[in-house]
Amino acid sequence: MCSECGTPIAAELDYFAALGIPRRLTLDPRQLENLYHDLGRRLHPDRFAGSAAAIRNASLSATALLTRAFRTLRDPVSRGLYWLELQGEKLASDNQKVPPELAEMIFDVQETLAELRSAHGGDAAAVRDQIAASKAQVQASIGESLADLERNFARWDASVNHDADLIVQLKAILSRIAYLRTLSRDIERALEQPD
Repeated sequence: MCSECGTPIAAELDYFAALGIPRRLTLDPRQLENLYHDLGRRLHPDRFAGSAAAIRNASLSATALLTRAFRTLRDPVSRGLYWLELQGEKLASDNQKVPPELAEMIFDVQETLAELRSAHGGDAAAVRDQIAASKAQVQASIGESLADLERNFARWDASVNHDADLIVQLKAILSRIAYLRTLSRDIERALEQPD
């Protein structure tokens, strides 16, 4: 947006710049939402309906970019994945193994889910109870992993030089969260199935 006249300018910006915030991983969700709504009002295409086509198109592009930026940065996991992208990294590169600390839990839960698929009557109820307990364990692990993610973000923000260890740690945390979320979805689906 032009600081002098307030009209949108067509530009390719990273998501932090689109929202006018510094490139930091630790963000205040309320401040981010306020910025998004404020900028959204100022850039909204309705404000430029009578303007030249180039300005209307710039408004549409800027609004779309703003929405993508907000949706990505408001979610810590999406923000972490985007940060990897900005660093020229991808989650999958050099990071394709089940995290060792999760392997046993994943195996146990998948085995219990298989038991549920073949169980009938009273046996199914007992297995469902086991799965419900597993669900609580997985949710707790997701919570711990999100806390680890926030700590990693704080280390990125405090670091003058971004070292390779931070990338390795970020990938490991994001990978762990991805596996846990998949496991959580599998549990939810199993619990939704009728006996």
